[in-house]
Amino acid sequence: MLRRDLLAVRSGLTAGDVRKTAEKLAFRALELPELAHASTVAAYVSVGSEPGTRALLDTLLARGVRVLLPVLMADNDLDWGAYAGEESLVRVQHGGKMALLEPAGDRLGPEAVRDADVVLLPGLAVDARGMRLGRGGGSYDRVLARLERAGADPALVVLLYDTEVVERVPAEVHDRPVHAVVTPSGVRRFR
Repeated sequence: MLRRDLLAVRSGLTAGDVRKTAEKLAFRALELPELAHASTVAAYVSVGSEPGTRALLDTLLARGVRVLLPVLMADNDLDWGAYAGEESLVRVQHGGKMALLEPAGDRLGPEAVRDADVVLLPGLAVDARGMRLGRGGGSYDRVLARLERAGADPALVVLLYDTEVVERVPAEVHDRPVHAVVTPSGVRRFR
């Protein structure tokens, strides 16, 4: 129910709304000390009406940050590739799911995310506890479990619209809270 409602609101956004928000999100995210000092950031390329990440990705790349982008595998787990600018992206249709923009270069393996100082997570909402509501595919749950098993402790940051910071989202025992949420109006920390 909550996922459907949040997706319905997003679907009403115009390309102009998304573009304007992306610039504000990049500005706010780049204020984070974790991103300012990161040498490797695992991120994602926003699609459709998701809060835009392109401006942020390009700024990180221009700063010399190694940016890792996910590649969706058949089992919904994520492999990773390096971002080398917009021309390094290919549009990949995954069965009946949405088309994603993924890095065209070499695959680095699912474990590559362990090198990240910051992991930018997609989501639909985050609550007052820092619990993130994803799309329900479980890809990032696997990433977070992989990081935990490896003893890696990158900053976990979700990028959202202001209205997507809510009182409570459903959480399961395996869910892990994020450390911060960035919206166009600011940053909220959970640790």
